[in-house]
Amino acid sequence: MDLNREFSEKAKKDFLLVERAKQADEKAFAELMARYRKPVYHMILKMVRNVDDAEDLTIEAFAKAFRNLKKFNPEFTFSTWLFRIATNNCIDFIRKKKLDTMSISNTYKDESGENVDIDIKDFNPDPQEEAIKGEKIEIIKAIVTKLPNKYQLLVKLRYFQELSYEEIAEEINAPLGTVKAQLHRARELLYDLVKNKRDSI
Repeated sequence: MDLNREFSEKAKKDFLLVERAKQADEKAFAELMARYRKPVYHMILKMVRNVDDAEDLTIEAFAKAFRNLKKFNPEFTFSTWLFRIATNNCIDFIRKKKLDTMSISNTYKDESGENVDIDIKDFNPDPQEEAIKGEKIEIIKAIVTKLPNKYQLLVKLRYFQELSYEEIAEEINAPLGTVKAQLHRARELLYDLVKNKRDSI
């Protein structure tokens, strides 16, 4: 890969991190997530207008991107590719939930000011959907094993069994507010684990 092309220094650094991540370098994964967690989250929040859903979809976007790094095309920046994955994931979510959201324009500017074309997927059932779901679960499983047991249970119910917050509250016999607060804490712990790996670079 030719890093002397007209890419920003940040984009060039991303390319190097992607190459390391392809070799299962956990510190590279951590650095990439630390760089893009906030901009991806804020973009998703504008689309779904719900904090809990935005946090869930942010984790899913990174999981899907990391699982498919071998498909990354260095003709484009990593940020452009990541934002497209996150956007398409949101479109799928919106379609399934039939949410009333903002209209989606044909392009989106990422945090570097680059235009990102949004490839809206065919809304017919995707035969690969179950396979992708399985890949996402395997990636998240590798992360959550480091969480305390009570948070592992909540994450498994939410992400592996895909229960709603209300269903989780009923399952563990806890108030809905408690479930939301503890899942928020579980996500923060996940990000802390990532940050700790990044800081040890």
